[in-house]
Amino acid sequence: MDNNGIHRGGLPASGETAPDLLIHGGILLDMTEGKGPLKDVLISVKDGRIAKIGKSGDHSTALNHTRTEHIDATRGIILPGLINAHTHAAMTLFRGYADDLPLKTWLFEKIFPLEQQILNPQTVYRGTLLGCLEMIGSGTTCFMDGYFFEDATIRAAHEAGLRAVAAQGIIDFPAPGVPDPRENIHTAKEFLKKWGGFSTLIQPGLFCHSPVTCSRDTLEKALELSLEGSTPLQIHLSETLDEVQVMLRNTGKSPVRFLDDIGFLNPRLVAAHAIHLDDEEIDLLAARSVKVVHVPESNMKLSSGIAPIQRMRKAGLSIGLGTDGSASNNDLDVFLEMDTAAKLAKISTRDPVCLNAREVLRMATAGGASVLGLENEIGTLEEGKRADIIVVDLEAPHLQPLYDPYSTLVYSAGGSDVKDVIVDGRVLMKDRTFMTLDPEEVMAKVRETAHTISTI
Repeated sequence: MDNNGIHRGGLPASGETAPDLLIHGGILLDMTEGKGPLKDVLISVKDGRIAKIGKSGDHSTALNHTRTEHIDATRGIILPGLINAHTHAAMTLFRGYADDLPLKTWLFEKIFPLEQQILNPQTVYRGTLLGCLEMIGSGTTCFMDGYFFEDATIRAAHEAGLRAVAAQGIIDFPAPGVPDPRENIHTAKEFLKKWGGFSTLIQPGLFCHSPVTCSRDTLEKALELSLEGSTPLQIHLSETLDEVQVMLRNTGKSPVRFLDDIGFLNPRLVAAHAIHLDDEEIDLLAARSVKVVHVPESNMKLSSGIAPIQRMRKAGLSIGLGTDGSASNNDLDVFLEMDTAAKLAKISTRDPVCLNAREVLRMATAGGASVLGLENEIGTLEEGKRADIIVVDLEAPHLQPLYDPYSTLVYSAGGSDVKDVIVDGRVLMKDRTFMTLDPEEVMAKVRETAHTISTI
């Protein structure tokens, strides 16, 4: 090893089998604490894991491995795949359908009624495939989803080759696939039973829509299901002032305090948005080891508010980044989300040094992995971890000159600058060519569904 603690060469020793994949050249941002950029690297991948990280040097021997796939990152930045820790992938179907409305109007008068008419296994499958295509194309290798007909979401994610936590939606209204709300917990239980152990890439979970749209009984039963199987549990939390006021009126408590009273706050809980919180509530979330997902672009577009991210970080909360669904964003590009998160934090605190580029990039990688409970497998590039890796091409005018690769990625790059995407050692996109999905076919099917929507 050299002084940086990495292997020199990264090639298989005599008697070792050839690697499945070699990524060579470029600048490595492994996103581990205390380590800076490494130049001219060679990453060896075997059986879905990072076998070695070393200096590239003379890699002519490596390039002669006929059974090894190669990715040339000489003019790029290599980093962990981005993690979209909160989205509703199938809502790509509704992109641009009901813009410029307040959340309550948007949700109850536009989205909920449309979902009842349009959503079925086929349309959710089509919308999720489009979401997967968009995420692969912008460097996301793992996403946490919460929606209805999640069987179709799992099918799409599996075909795309993405890593995912797919959570069955739970709500106390007639919902797509669950017309009788009394069946919501039973449906969720059967979903977990069906998909548990299906894939090392895809994990089933639960998604309670919000404390306003789920009764205490529903929340408690969902919590019980989650605890029984150590299953990830998501919820929209304190997203709007209206939500807080309704909970105060109905229960005499804020959403956070109400959920704590029923034992809902726990380390398996992932709380999206988390905007309208006081200092005591933030400390309470931290004490209960609740995970938080910051969703700045959706929060801004729906005028929901600005989440107190700096206060949460000081409290020690694990925080990831999410895009929300394409109906309220309107994209799934985590690069754009990073840029927005950093700038929004600065203007809201009037502090230009808060939430710097490296910190926000960690939120989109290591932070997201921690939120999903996958920090031992993904989120950083280290020997032994799963090979979820992306390469950003630096050969574009807006990415030159390069002084600080972290700043370049957060403030200058976009998803379209990603050239290679690897998940679990499998190449999903190479030199901007999709390897697992046919873009024309995916988009054609979505246009069919969109035509139906436009006639409603």
